Amino acid sequence: MPDFALGLAALGRPAYINLGREHALPDQRDVDAMRAQCHAVLDAAYAAGVRRVDAARSYGRSEEFLAQWLADRGHQDVQVSSKWGYAYVGDWRRDAATHEVKEHSLDQFTRQWRETEELLGAHVGLYQVHSLTSDSPLFGDPDLLLALGRLRDSGVRLGFSTSGPGQGETVRRALELTVEGRRLFDSVQSTWNVLETSVGPALAFAGESGAEVFVKEGLANGRLAVDPPPRVRALAEEHGVGPDAVALAAVRAQPWADVVLSGAASPDQLHANLKARDVDLDPDALADCAEPADRYWATRASLAWE
Repeated sequence: MPDFALGLAALGRPAYINLGREHALPDQRDVDAMRAQCHAVLDAAYAAGVRRVDAARSYGRSEEFLAQWLADRGHQDVQVSSKWGYAYVGDWRRDAATHEVKEHSLDQFTRQWRETEELLGAHVGLYQVHSLTSDSPLFGDPDLLLALGRLRDSGVRLGFSTSGPGQGETVRRALELTVEGRRLFDSVQSTWNVLETSVGPALAFAGESGAEVFVKEGLANGRLAVDPPPRVRALAEEHGVGPDAVALAAVRAQPWADVVLSGAASPDQLHANLKARDVDLDPDALADCAEPADRYWATRASLAWE
């Protein structure tokens, strides 16, 4: 079965699109409080056997918090992935007009890899392009592609994450990229959940091609936890777990899934998510919950940062 990983999108900054976390985080979300919360969730994840952690330059201070936790605890068996391409500009304000800015350029990659390496060093085994889309300038930037190839050749695995209704096209196009005769990316992280299943065939292709497949937003930014479809709610009652566990069990049931991300904001949320390990579902058990991709992404775009 797929591994679980802890994603730090909700723990490295005071605001994120993640419904149902308002009571999971400290009332006063200053840097010290969020650091303590992040470390508490990391401790809970480690105790529960989770050995993968996913961060990003744009997740506020997530890399800093993670680096401090690794140094304090001395764990040597944690697999770390991070991402470049977005910069955090929210200035630690929950009401910021803009929280992050996207830029897929050589300058951004060079600067952000340096920042990631300074904080996490050899802990980073996978470095991903954040939210790659088929119209990204990355595809037509030979200097950037060569720089990425050099990082790959240094021993750091490369991947990319995807978002939006065109995820499938992006996955296939990115996995065709080669630099100096070798495929550039061997990992993909995409949004798939029982409401948004459109990327499934492309992720099956990715798995067949030998790429590692991460699944993010398995709870649809909290929608499946706070307002699940009736079928999800019924299965949760049947199995004696929360709807979050059923939704993540549906992700784990996909034959192409290698790693399933939990975006838990508290130890309690994490433990509830991990109950998915005890729920066995058929891959198509919740297929009738899917929405049209355009509608799903329009709804996601309307959700507030809180």
